[in-house]
Amino acid sequence: MNQYSLSDAMTDKGNFTVPKLPDSNMGFGVLGVFLGLLLEVSTHGPHAVPRTSWRHQDLDLMEFSEPGIFNYSTLLLSEERDALYVGAREAIFELSKKNVTVRNNKVEWTVEERPMRMCMLKGKSKERDCLNYIRVLQVLDNEQLYVCGTHAFQPKCDHLNLADFTLEGRAADGRGKCSFDPSQSFTTVMVDGELYSGTAYNFLGSEPIISRYSPYQSLLRTEYSTSWLNEPSFVFADVIREGRNQADGEDDKIYYFFTEVSVEYEFFGKLLIPRVARVCKGDLGGQRTLQKKWTSFLKAKLVCSMPELNFVFNVVHDVFILKGTEWKDTVIYGAFTSQWGNVGLSAVCAYNLSAVEDVFSKGKYMQKATVEQSHTKWVRYNGITPSPRPGACINNLMRQQNISSSLHLPDKTLQFVKDHPLLEDPVLPIGNGPRLITKDVNYTQIVVERVQALDKNIYDVIFTGTDKGVLHKSVVFDGEVHIVEEIQLLKDSEPIKNLLLSSETQSLYAGSDSGVVQAATAFCGKHPSCGDCVLARDPYCAWDPRAAACVSIRAASSQHLGRLIQSLKGDADKCPSVPNPPRKDYQRVTVIPGSSVELPCLAHSNLAQVTWKSNGSVLTEASRFHFLGESGLLIYSVAPEDQGHYECWSVEWAPAAGKNFTRLLAGYVLTLDLPPVPPQRTGPVATTTQETSSAHAAEGNGKALRAPLTSAIAPPTFTATVHLTSPPQTDSSLTPPPSSPSRFQPKHHLPPSASAPHPDSQDPAAEYLQHNNSAALLFLFLLFFLLFLAALAYNCYMQYLPAPCLRMRASLLGSHKSAPHPEYHACEGAETTTAAAATDKINMSEQPTRNGSQTSQNHRVLRDTGYETEPECGNGRIPSHSFEDYSQCQEKPFDVDCESQSIQFADADEPC
Repeated sequence: MNQYSLSDAMTDKGNFTVPKLPDSNMGFGVLGVFLGLLLEVSTHGPHAVPRTSWRHQDLDLMEFSEPGIFNYSTLLLSEERDALYVGAREAIFELSKKNVTVRNNKVEWTVEERPMRMCMLKGKSKERDCLNYIRVLQVLDNEQLYVCGTHAFQPKCDHLNLADFTLEGRAADGRGKCSFDPSQSFTTVMVDGELYSGTAYNFLGSEPIISRYSPYQSLLRTEYSTSWLNEPSFVFADVIREGRNQADGEDDKIYYFFTEVSVEYEFFGKLLIPRVARVCKGDLGGQRTLQKKWTSFLKAKLVCSMPELNFVFNVVHDVFILKGTEWKDTVIYGAFTSQWGNVGLSAVCAYNLSAVEDVFSKGKYMQKATVEQSHTKWVRYNGITPSPRPGACINNLMRQQNISSSLHLPDKTLQFVKDHPLLEDPVLPIGNGPRLITKDVNYTQIVVERVQALDKNIYDVIFTGTDKGVLHKSVVFDGEVHIVEEIQLLKDSEPIKNLLLSSETQSLYAGSDSGVVQAATAFCGKHPSCGDCVLARDPYCAWDPRAAACVSIRAASSQHLGRLIQSLKGDADKCPSVPNPPRKDYQRVTVIPGSSVELPCLAHSNLAQVTWKSNGSVLTEASRFHFLGESGLLIYSVAPEDQGHYECWSVEWAPAAGKNFTRLLAGYVLTLDLPPVPPQRTGPVATTTQETSSAHAAEGNGKALRAPLTSAIAPPTFTATVHLTSPPQTDSSLTPPPSSPSRFQPKHHLPPSASAPHPDSQDPAAEYLQHNNSAALLFLFLLFFLLFLAALAYNCYMQYLPAPCLRMRASLLGSHKSAPHPEYHACEGAETTTAAAATDKINMSEQPTRNGSQTSQNHRVLRDTGYETEPECGNGRIPSHSFEDYSQCQEKPFDVDCESQSIQFADADEPC
């Protein structure tokens, strides 16, 4: 469901359209549908993948920072002075544009004691909030910069003299020009010596304004009303010149881009809407209505959505205006995300400035309406629009009506603008959808450059910074966007807060909390082959066959451009054919049997599929003891059958060319390094085993003993030695435990493996662990045995066990045992007599068969359950071997005189 279509059910009433309001049940339904949409988009939404990824340490980046100074978030590039001006916390720097590591000038601007104390009294932090964050750096003229800072929540502005790089000390109130809070969003632009800004006007940040400060005119600002600005978050502002020799004679316009809380749509929470607003440079305010207020302020909705999923990116983070020779050729690029961050999608949408102007000059207005006891809503205005058109800039047609400035506009037009600043028609993107969509990325900054490739076509190259310090470079082709590479600009994972581009130096400048980083717009030299250079599809780069290198087309001379190879379709067939190296040139890898080895193979492209072949057969994840990783092939417990040729192939699909391109990335020859045959051990067992093994080997293969050590089959003497020092094993290639994987380093010998079968090459630590394991098992066995004996003694003492324990306890304790109860005298006497007779009988009958039958007879003793009433031979009686004795025991379990003494307990057996 489209977020903007929650109130699409309309009914006409009077001159405007009234939406049908959803009830509470429908609101929950909308919420459920929307949450389902989020899951669908996050799971199946389209996203692009960068072809190449560069780490921070892989590239030649230039960085600048100074100890104790943070928040390098304000950047100003001066092409005339070849300087990059940086506004940080309580400091302003002038850096070299060609090399930011070179600092030319520095000035500090700290907070005095009194403003610091006032800031702390307002509940702000002395170490974080009550400092001076430089937020505004604008060129005033050739000799001065206009600078503003938060100044302990009391914004101040001053002039910076570029001649000696000092502040002139003409501090002025910065309210409305600079934000109070260093973390608060705002934007400024200097146009002909006048500062246009969008920020908060009060300490609490609850009064947002779009204003103009001019040394020649009075302050001009927006109306303080939610219909004009409703909790906006400003991101960008810039001027679009109307140009000379225009037939309509319109004025220059300043465009503002921000995200604000919607007033025209109902939702279960605050729904954010991306906006574009416009004011005219020559606006002077109204004569009676809208005095010192904008008479040309209008705003419209920016739409950036996926039509196929009906999903909208409703938060704009940054905007870049790519200006053409004529204002109609200008394209606006914006970086968007969703209000619901768990979706994890970012998008880049592009808009034609002519489409924006059509909305402002021809779009329908919206107005407030109270509908059926509901909250105030905004609906389409269907009445008659006053003339001249509200919000329009002064043009030649108005001048013909004697309206030469906004002071001459009729009150009816001005009152209409005051009540209807919002336009209903949205600004739709080029192609009715995003140019670029990425997953699990949050874009924070964007800059765009137009580049002419070798095919004479002009392409837009998009640079986007993320909240993780990563830069994406993308190229816009016909109907698609290709992400050339991603670059880790910042060492730490922190947001890129500012991003500038210099076409003259072909450099990017990124500002963050920790410092400033300068990077080239292209790293052509990082592509090692013609195939990589062409498949990158980078308009900046081309392959030079003579130099055998990927070079920048801007650095190449015009006479050398004809020999360069470039295909923005990614057609690598244009490269000269290079034969694969012969197998004799493959890198040789020798390992010890039973160890593990990693064969490195790193594909330069994230879009390529890596395939491994072993002796011509393709390896898969299910292959025996092989693990296909991102950095290479890992072989566990190398066996003789693992020897042979290994090849790493890269297969990359080029959609524009419609072809697959296969290249050999690495080749290896894997052999086993068998240890020398140890001297024969003395003793009859060793001699017999050795001779037997040799005889069997001679019968199987007469040439086995003469095979070299790198043979695919191990010598028989090696197997015999294994049998001497280890238990019998069925297959020497499977049974040895795999050692820790050792990554192969070219031109270096691998250390002996700890799992080699030869006893002399066994790691002493492993042998020590084996002995220690046996001792540990013996210790645990003795410990549990002692615990068992302790438990047995305790149960005997507590009279929980049968008669043998009772007799042992009676013999040990003797007279210390308390006299039994009177009713058990007869039972104990009978038990003692019967037990003695049974013992003598067992001793006489077991003499001939002590070794064979004693154990089986003992197993016939029934288990005591703790109840005297069970029909078994209890009370410690040892049963006789004769069937008669056992039957008698079963009939009289207590062996007592039942007639002379009756059982007096409830659980006792019946008298016999």
